Amino acid sequence: MALHGFKEMIEENDTVMLYINFSTIIPIKVSETTMNKKGDKEVENIYQTKYGALKVSDLIGKKFGHRVDLSKGFAYALHPSPELWTKSLPHRTQILYSTDIAMIILQLELKPGCVVIESGTGSGSLSHSLIRTIAPSGHLHTYDFHQQRSEKARVEFEEHGLKDFVTCYHKDVCEEGFGLENTADAVFLDLPHPWKVVPHAKKSLKRSGGRLCSFSPCIEQVQETCEQLKEHGFKEVNTIECLLREFQVRKITLPEFDPEFDPLDEKNDNSDNLPSEEDNQQKGMKRKHTGSSIMEAEKKFVTGVPLTSMPGHTGYLTFATLPPILS
Repeated sequence: MALHGFKEMIEENDTVMLYINFSTIIPIKVSETTMNKKGDKEVENIYQTKYGALKVSDLIGKKFGHRVDLSKGFAYALHPSPELWTKSLPHRTQILYSTDIAMIILQLELKPGCVVIESGTGSGSLSHSLIRTIAPSGHLHTYDFHQQRSEKARVEFEEHGLKDFVTCYHKDVCEEGFGLENTADAVFLDLPHPWKVVPHAKKSLKRSGGRLCSFSPCIEQVQETCEQLKEHGFKEVNTIECLLREFQVRKITLPEFDPEFDPLDEKNDNSDNLPSEEDNQQKGMKRKHTGSSIMEAEKKFVTGVPLTSMPGHTGYLTFATLPPILS
């Protein structure tokens, strides 16, 4: 199942995103049998959820987006995408989420045909979005110093039909570099010591110039990286932080503003000058009575209210441009 394309019908060996609710999305490989937990015997592929069991082979021949019945409820069989994969992938490391991923792709100025270097591969969250952006004529070179993670990512890329667009390397780029020169349009770094890789990144970028992005959770890493970027001739160095702030739609009540109202004027105690209760109800307003005095009219309306709590800091994104080498 290719995450960079789309098809209508579910076939055997496809990857299907089983959508149960917003926080529960499960990737399932469609096959009639699967290995048991011990890994020594094939059994019928039946997936258990909190809403009951799903016989996976029943998905074959159905349309993507189709509602599937579980023994105690239902779910939806969605077509895989990089965004859904990010929400459901098996975490081998901390991952980047869609908010940061969107900013990275925008700032690196990626498009179909670009060649991108990524270090490290991690769980492959960013890798899938990069491949979708640069396919079908681009290529991703992704590096990880951990052999098992690199091999697992390579297997996932093959299962998702992406092997023609990506090459996985098991390598310590801080010490050995990328092994590529005058090749990449953009470089992305997610490393503990990104400043050590800046000289190697400069060699790997094309002589016509390119963009670099470094993701770092600590500001001290950002400071060291920025110094190295400037020392090696990078320009337009800037750092940003992406914070997602959610607003909820609420109905609230506020006093209606009256520019001619003077609370110190004794005439305002005369209720004859105020609109009648029937008029206020027709306009969606009401008057509040406090003893013998009448407060100003109130009105209900729908607005957006920011949440008192929000997702916190994930990391800093540092971007820089390598100018073309004209000589």
